[in-house]
Formats: sequence, C-alpha cells, structure tokens
Amino acid sequence: MSYANQYPVSFKNHIEKIAIVGASGQSGSYIVEELLKTGKHKVTAITRADSNSKFPAGVEVKRVDYDNQSSLVEALQGQEALIITMGVMAPQDQQTKLIEAAAAAKVAWVIPNEFGGDNANEALLRDIPINAVKVQYREQIEKLGVSSWIGICCNFWYDYSLSRGNYSIDIKNRTATFWDDGNTRINTSTLPQVGLGVANLLNLKVLPDNEQDTSPCLSNYKNKFVYIASFCLSQREMLASILRVTNATEEDWKIEYRPVEEVFKEGVERFQKGDFMGMLSGMYSRNFFKDNSGNYELTRGLDNEKLGLPKEDVDKYTKIAVDAVLNGDVAQF
Repeated sequence: MSYANQYPVSFKNHIEKIAIVGASGQSGSYIVEELLKTGKHKVTAITRADSNSKFPAGVEVKRVDYDNQSSLVEALQGQEALIITMGVMAPQDQQTKLIEAAAAAKVAWVIPNEFGGDNANEALLRDIPINAVKVQYREQIEKLGVSSWIGICCNFWYDYSLSRGNYSIDIKNRTATFWDDGNTRINTSTLPQVGLGVANLLNLKVLPDNEQDTSPCLSNYKNKFVYIASFCLSQREMLASILRVTNATEEDWKIEYRPVEEVFKEGVERFQKGDFMGMLSGMYSRNFFKDNSGNYELTRGLDNEKLGLPKEDVDKYTKIAVDAVLNGDVAQF
C-alpha cells in the first residue's frame, strides 16, 4: 500500500480531470450533473464528430473519430479518469478502442461500461452472456498495465425498469406475474443515486494520507467493484409501493405466479432465436433466483455509507415510474 506522505509535496492526492463517454445518455447525464455540482472537476465529454448531443454549461466537448485511434488518444491526453457509459446497442469495439487510447494517453483510472449487476458473481456471468462479455474489457485494462479499473455494481435502474414492466409488473394494465412466490429481494438503484455514487467515488482521495488514515480512498477500489444501491425489494414490495401511490388495493390487480427458473430458461431460448426482449426477460428473472445473486447487499455489502449516499424514498421513485406510464413517457433504450 502506498501513502500520500511518501510522495513529494507537489503530489496531488485527488482527481481533477475527468472524461466521459455517453455524457448525455441515461446514466451519463446524471453522472455529469453530479460531477459538476462538486466544483472540483473539469469534465470533458468525448463524443463522435457527427453527434448532435447537447451538454450542460461547464463541460468541455471533444469530438472523436472511432476509426482514427489517434483522435481518441488526443482527446484523452491529460485526463486522469475515463468514464465509459454506452448503450447495449453500441459497437463492442468502441470500448476496446477507448481502453487502448486511455492506456496510450496514460489515463490512471477507467470506469468501464460496468453499470449493472454483480459482474464479480461467476454464476451470473455464466448465465447472462451480455454480462460475461464485459470481463474482456477489465482484463484488457489490466493487461495493458497503465490504467486501473473500477466497476460500478448498481443493478437495474429502479423507476426505469418498473415503468417498462421489466420486473413483470404491468402498471398500465394492473397485472403482475410473481416469480416463485414474489418474495425474493434484489438490489436496485435510481439514476440519481448512480450519478451521485460515481461523483462521490471520484471525489475520494486517491491514496490514504498515511498509515493511520483509514478513510475511504480510490485506491481501495483498484481493479474492484463498488457496490451501491437505492433499495432492496421483492416484486411484492414493488407492487405494495405501486398500490400506495395509486391508492389501489391488490384486489384491483390480476396476479399470477410462475417458477422463476422457467421464466429464465424461456427468456434465454427466445434470445437465442434473435428476440432481444428474451435477453431482458432472462437477465431480470435470473437476478431473482433463490441464490441471492441479485441481493448483493446481503452477499457483498454496500459501499453507500463510505460514499456518503443518502437513503431514498421508494414511493417517490415508484410514483415517477407510474407517472411515466400514465403519461406515455416511458423511457426507451
């Protein structure tokens, strides 16, 4: 373990310059918002030359050509951290090129496109191919030997997933299919919590001040995952929250039951036949297995307290999901 007091007085024990890919996206916009609020970071949005994305005031914009590696390296020169947030439809080689460019530009820290479930869980990686492919990016970072990675385990976005019916709860039609008995709990996060979690992570000191310093530092998470969450909920608890915010009762809903492993198997088979929604069904249902893979609060513990994250009101975010459905404003991919 290194300590800040072992370095010259000129040593800077914090991160200032941060580049982000996907700065206007679902999670990226929240991360940028929280980074700017700190007033401690210079934020640079890395975007394609032909992109029409808009960015908030205070964000420097650097346009790149993914077919020209030197443009990526140039855009990342002087950056101390790179955050990669990309949708599932983004070309996979883009992240590879960004990681190579980060190493060439000597970027110390990379947060790869790891926003999701517990990707340190071997069983989840085995069963969910879309998560398993992410291992190669972490291995690439380590093999290049320049940057260190930090994975963000936040699981599914709560109000986003609830509004889309991904938890097998259909708000519009008041129907729910409980997997098994509907009592298995998983962790889930709101987008504001994810944004604040990443910002507070990058606000940490890089190294402990000295051997007596036990406060959280970025180096504690070198080549590891950070575990954050807003709630730990079962499907029944999600429905109970919906009932509270809509002043309804369970009698107003049609509830069915299915074995979760059957739902997962069916989803995988659909995905193998080219049905993308089958992948989603498989991914979500797999987190509700009785092995507690989706409840990393139980199996790993959370870093919420270390990162100064607040306790959130589940009904507040349930209402956001309900309003999105009723207003026809459900977010797409």
